[in-house]
Formats: sequence, C-alpha cells, structure tokens
Amino acid sequence: MIFESAVGRLIALLALTVFSGALVTRLTDPLVAVLAQDLGGTAARTALLASAFALPFALIQPILGPVGDALGKRRVMTVAVGLLCLLLIACAAAPDLGTLTVLRALTGLAAGGLTPLAIALVSDTAPADSRQVALSRLVACAIAGQIAGGSAAALLEPYIGWRGVMLAASAAAAVGFVTLTLGGRGFPAEPRNRFDPWGAARSYLHILRLPAARVLYASVAVEGGFVFGSFPYFALELGDRGIGGTAEAGLAVAAFGAGGLFYTAIAKLVLRSIGQNRMVMLGGCLCLLSYTIFAFAPTAHLFIASGGALGTGMFMIHNSIQTRVTEVAPRARGTAVALHAFHFFLGQTAGPVVFGAILHMAGARTAFMVGGFCLISLAGILARRK
Repeated sequence: MIFESAVGRLIALLALTVFSGALVTRLTDPLVAVLAQDLGGTAARTALLASAFALPFALIQPILGPVGDALGKRRVMTVAVGLLCLLLIACAAAPDLGTLTVLRALTGLAAGGLTPLAIALVSDTAPADSRQVALSRLVACAIAGQIAGGSAAALLEPYIGWRGVMLAASAAAAVGFVTLTLGGRGFPAEPRNRFDPWGAARSYLHILRLPAARVLYASVAVEGGFVFGSFPYFALELGDRGIGGTAEAGLAVAAFGAGGLFYTAIAKLVLRSIGQNRMVMLGGCLCLLSYTIFAFAPTAHLFIASGGALGTGMFMIHNSIQTRVTEVAPRARGTAVALHAFHFFLGQTAGPVVFGAILHMAGARTAFMVGGFCLISLAGILARRK
C-alpha cells in the first residue's frame, strides 16, 4: 500500500506536465487548412508542421536521456516545461509559415524533455510486475493531452483563432510548470551526478547491441510512422469526400485519444485475461479494422468512430513495447526510454512524408490500407516474441 501510494503521488505530480507535453504534439494536425490559408502556404507544406515538431523531439532524446539520469529527471522536466510555455507564446505571434515551422521545431525540443523522462521516472519507482499498469496510468495523462490538443484546436479555432489556441496551450504548460515546481517539494531530492558524455555514448552502444532492443526500437518507429503519419491528412481527405473538414478531423483525433483512454481502463483486465502477446495481436487487428474503415467510410461519423478503435489498438501495441523497453537496461533506464522516444518520433517525422507520397501516387484508400497491413504485421512479429 505504501508503495502504491508513492507511485500514485508521483503520477499525480507529473500528470499536468505530461498532459501539456502531449497537448502540443497534435495541436496543428486539424489546423492544416486554416494555417495554410492564413499564412500563405500550401496544404502539403503546412502538413509538415507535424514533422517539424517530431524530428527535433526525436533528436533531443539522445541528449536528454543521459542528462536526466545524471542531473535528475524532475529537474530537467521543470526546465523543459517552462521553455515550452514561452515557445508557445512565440508561436502565437508567428508572422508566417516559415517562422512558425522554426518555432514548432523548438517546441518539439522542449516537449522532448517531458513524457519520456516521466516514463523513466515512474519506471524507476514501479516494480516490474506492476509497471505496465502504472505506465498505462501515466499514458492516460498523455492521451488526455492528445485529446485536448486535437479536439480543442479544431473546436476553439473558429472562436479564438489558431493564435488563441497556441496561447491556451501555453497556459496549460504554465500550470504544469507551477505544479511540478511547487509539488516537487514534497518528494525526496534527486541525486545530482556529473554528466559524462562518453559514458552516455557507451551506454547507448551497449543498449543498441542488444537484439531485443533493436527489435523494439524498430517496431516503435514503424508504429509511430504509420499511425501518426496519417493524422495531418484527415481534414483534407474528409474534405475531398465532402463529408467533413477541420472539425471532423479534430474529432477523429480526439476519438483516437478516447480509445487510448479506454485501453488504460481495461489494461489490467486484458493483461490478466489473455496476456501481453495476445493483447498485442488484438491491437494489430483493431488497427487494420480502423484503417480499412478510414479508407472506405462513407460518413464522418464512421470515420470519427474508427479513430477510437485505432486508439485502443495502437496503445495495446505501444504500451507493451514501452514496458519491455523499461526492462532493457535498468541501470540506465532514462537512456533506454530516450532511445524509445527517439525512434518513436523519428517514425512520426517520416510518417507524414511517407503517407503523403503513397497518397499522391496511389490515393488515400491505398495509403490507409498500407498502414493497416503494416501495423498488423508488426503486431504479429511482436506477439511471437517474449
């Protein structure tokens, strides 16, 4: 009970910070058409704002992981969420698409110091036999942020504009900063060690030599690319079919988040009933079903509902990968989780480019079906491994 209470208090402390980091991840996805019109860019170029955020998020991980291990994960998170707040204010004042792209990249750097370090911090506290359930609760905070980021951006933009949406996200980051700063006083001080870049490099090489680690990192890159690579094109595809636009795209992203929250609610029961490997395979089946519906949905309601099934299926796969990663190198968990986030967001960086290329060459239906078959194939590979 004492341990469970300690884990619960830690997750409560990190919740708003993780929420604000996830909030900005999908913030521009449903706004592609609006931003393109207001800032004078093409829809294809504006869709790459997702990649502009994801690539720096990925590239900062090899630095922030060992820095968090050395200087203290909570300390690094506090600085990162403070910077995130300021950068979102700057995004709200961006005069053109080029400036917004640069600021979006800097925002990705700041957000990179939040959820991955929070995962490592909770994993340091939670024992292996209950870690997946504990992480699913932390993931619920990130999912809630994604729901708010996608849906609020689409629903609030007609009333406060996209600049107002950026300021609202900045306010959420400010609340996370205050909570982490003041609430952290009730926890033991984190030890501070000297940052050793050569030691960090050796740690990365050691982890990457492990065959299990390479499979997990490749898997999460494929998953991130094919799931999130499609999101920036939702509004465009709905518009082309004449069944929706920005609002419906935002609701589909929100439904994805709601599906993820549903997973966190049933994770303990499903794991106990069918085990991790069968759950991963079930997740792959749900992903294939979702992308099939995306490809052929005749109404916005069906398209949006499919987002919920995708969220449930994707997090069945993702949370299992995430849990296995925390066991790869227990003495350098921040570094191992950082590599996980690096590959996940590297996949998200390439995702919009790959999805857009398939869409351009073969159409949206083919692009969605390719994504679905890749995800169920990935689930099959993971389900066969211990």
